[in-house]
Amino acid sequence: MEDAGEIARLLHDFNLEYSEPTPEVATLTATVRRLLEDGEIVVMLAGAGPDGLSLFRFRPALWAEGPETYLQELYVVPALRGQGIGRRLLEETIEFARAAGAAGIDLNTGETDTAARNLYESIGFTNREGAPDGPSILFYEREL
Repeated sequence: MEDAGEIARLLHDFNLEYSEPTPEVATLTATVRRLLEDGEIVVMLAGAGPDGLSLFRFRPALWAEGPETYLQELYVVPALRGQGIGRRLLEETIEFARAAGAAGIDLNTGETDTAARNLYESIGFTNREGAPDGPSILFYEREL
């Protein structure tokens, strides 16, 4: 829980980088601390800075025995990208999920974030958009 402030700072920077709305770091810190304490999220940090993070959640699976894993955020400080930090975080996340008995892992990313898409695909993630072996899968969202 002592890392909640650093996690919040990275998440805040991530949102700012992509022009997404973001709460102040203090507000995010309280939220991250609560979610960590409640076991709602798992966060892996890379480097002493820290230099990046993987934030994921487990949820009950309907179609499998083990839980499903949702990779909510994977972020590396911009100046340190291209050094394998994101790949290591993603591989560690997959291993953690596998050890927890997860049946699979899913995520969302922007169409224009080609670096992230290349990373995910290089590790074996499948983008079902326009896949020749089945229908496209679309992501919808709505603010409430």
